[in-house]
Amino acid sequence: MADLAPAPAPTAAPARRRFRLPRISGLGTVLALAWLGVVILGAIVVDWLPLAEARDPSLALLNPSNQAPELFSEFPLGTDSQGLDILGGLLYGARVSLVVGVGGVIIGALIGGALGLVAGYKGGWADRIVSVLTDTLLAFPSLVLLIALVTVLNPTLPNVTLALGVMVTPSYARLVRANAMSFAQREFVTAARSLGAGEIRIMLREVTPNILQAVFSYSFMMIAVLIVAEASLSYLGLSIPRPEPTWGNMIAAGQSDFQTYPFLVGVPGVVLFLTVLSLNQVGEAAGRKWNPTAAKI
Repeated sequence: MADLAPAPAPTAAPARRRFRLPRISGLGTVLALAWLGVVILGAIVVDWLPLAEARDPSLALLNPSNQAPELFSEFPLGTDSQGLDILGGLLYGARVSLVVGVGGVIIGALIGGALGLVAGYKGGWADRIVSVLTDTLLAFPSLVLLIALVTVLNPTLPNVTLALGVMVTPSYARLVRANAMSFAQREFVTAARSLGAGEIRIMLREVTPNILQAVFSYSFMMIAVLIVAEASLSYLGLSIPRPEPTWGNMIAAGQSDFQTYPFLVGVPGVVLFLTVLSLNQVGEAAGRKWNPTAAKI
């Protein structure tokens, strides 16, 4: 009797993707991370750095006004028309930008992510309600919506952060909804449902970990968007007012003397540009690493 051929080994069920930080590669990404590290560290330790006065004009009366940048002097990046140190102002402004950017993204991701998760997983009436809400918010131009929100609220740091978080909530809701819909019918979700897992547990334990990578990479770009939005509001005088320095109100304060002292606008403008460029670079690098078509399922 002929030998029977061995039965093929059973194929393993596709494994769930889990949240993993991407490996750092590429000179551009390394430089972007280095710049962001300098900005974040400076914003944290600025209170302990031996810098000249940067926030209170009454304490800078003896400082020269509109001092040109001189790297190895008391004012490495110069002073403004009130004698305030530009380097210190940039670091305090970085603190405001980071708090607003990260805080707004956290608010938008939590609220929008929860709405999008329920809409994408449940579908039906929940999806229709969330879609109407997001479409309504997206129908307003972003800058007009921001101006309306900050006009109603006092221009304090928490209120500006809240307004910016509301602005990005629809974007996160749509992102999470689309990803939740693609994972809701996957094999591991069906298996968990057949084992008797509850709907909330499936959404939190099975679907959410597969969405975190997309949300995380997208968040870098949204932080950049919110930093630019806060700078725009500050430039228009609708965000944190002087004498508290922000990158936007530093640019606005120096625009009247731009032709004579271009560094008053150029220095904070370059810092804003490099920070936004670095955040976009890191976000794009994370998105390439976590491309769903290239990921191992």
